[in-house]
Amino acid sequence: MSSDDATPDPHAWFSHDRFGMFVHWGLYSLAARHEWVMSNERMSIPDYERYAERFEPDLYDPAAWARAAKAAGMTYVVLTTKHHDGFCLWDSDLTDYTSVNTPFGRDAVAEFVEAVRAEGLRVGFYHSLIDWHHPDFHVDGVHPRRDDDVEALNAGRDWDRYRTYLHGQVRELLTRYGQVDYLFFDFTYPGVRHGLPGKGPQDWDSETLLAMVRELQPGIVVNDRLGIPGDLTTPEQYQPAGPVIDENGREILWEACQTINGSWGYDRDNHNHKSPELLVRMLVDGVSKGGNMLLNVGPTGRGDLDPVAQRTLAGIAEWTGHHERSFRGAGPAPFTPPPDARYTLRGDRLYLHLFAWPMNHVHLTGLAGKVAYAQLLHDGSEIHVEEAAADAPHTSMTPDAPTDAVTLRLPTRAPDVAVPVIELFLVSAP
Repeated sequence: MSSDDATPDPHAWFSHDRFGMFVHWGLYSLAARHEWVMSNERMSIPDYERYAERFEPDLYDPAAWARAAKAAGMTYVVLTTKHHDGFCLWDSDLTDYTSVNTPFGRDAVAEFVEAVRAEGLRVGFYHSLIDWHHPDFHVDGVHPRRDDDVEALNAGRDWDRYRTYLHGQVRELLTRYGQVDYLFFDFTYPGVRHGLPGKGPQDWDSETLLAMVRELQPGIVVNDRLGIPGDLTTPEQYQPAGPVIDENGREILWEACQTINGSWGYDRDNHNHKSPELLVRMLVDGVSKGGNMLLNVGPTGRGDLDPVAQRTLAGIAEWTGHHERSFRGAGPAPFTPPPDARYTLRGDRLYLHLFAWPMNHVHLTGLAGKVAYAQLLHDGSEIHVEEAAADAPHTSMTPDAPTDAVTLRLPTRAPDVAVPVIELFLVSAP
């Protein structure tokens, strides 16, 4: 088959775009002490439902979220349509436990989809497989009532009825809002937790559920948290050491899901904030290993982004605004970077991200005869490239340069950017 007849990869956008926004928002935003507050504090359903009576986010403005995401260099946004607490942000026909039946009175998902699309961004939905509010969901080791008489609680619960509910809600989300680009399921836990068995793919009927998703939204990107292979894997709150390899030894798509402060939902008293500089490094590190980053924000109970999230996104935007082409459409490079640095590659352009600023020069091994030109990316200013002089090393100011290296002459002072990037124009693409 000729290349002209080849079917385009519907997932190509994902590994091209590299950077997205995660949004955890729901009733737990009013509690403001972690999205697992219902489980962590063993709340009963009536205790937790009081937040639904107070859910009135008058500052809900998904257009502002979308603008902040776009400015920060993100191209897709993933919203928690329903978290483990069972509260739904859309007008579901299958339950009254929704944003429509609160003082807010609106379909938050519909407004989110419209706002994200208006900014030219891709739409993603997070959907929990877990539902602590549903009367047929079996109590297990992560359920808020795990310390009660579990056997008695589960005696009258109909799991088939819950599974039908789960599939029905996914069908609603994938048929009411047009094209959905990404579906992030969460999560499968077949092992024992707190002495009780968890839930695996057979409980969700994952094969059937995934087949339905593919039928309703051809080309959608789906993660692997149904407990069966999806299109990508999603390491949570850690950075993989290198490319992610499956059990067959093949590299697979991956996306590191990261938070600003360690909590997904709005957590008022958690001040363990990562700096914009650290988050930029994490983004670059991931792309250099073939991965994406999905960076979370947790809007407040009133629906807006808290000041720390706003400042963090603005700080990231300062960097991405001048360095986007070092990560968008880029991936790993077949060269070993110097210490405290990362390479990304896009076609015949190699990007050197310097996590530590060297004194006056840096050697790039394996690149002798391969660099046509170099410049600082943020301002387009030339960087002098010197080939190693193997036959007369005494003529060089840097006699320790490897013979297969090029040496970049650097200014003494580092550029005033979160991570300096040098754009290397290669003689040809590797």
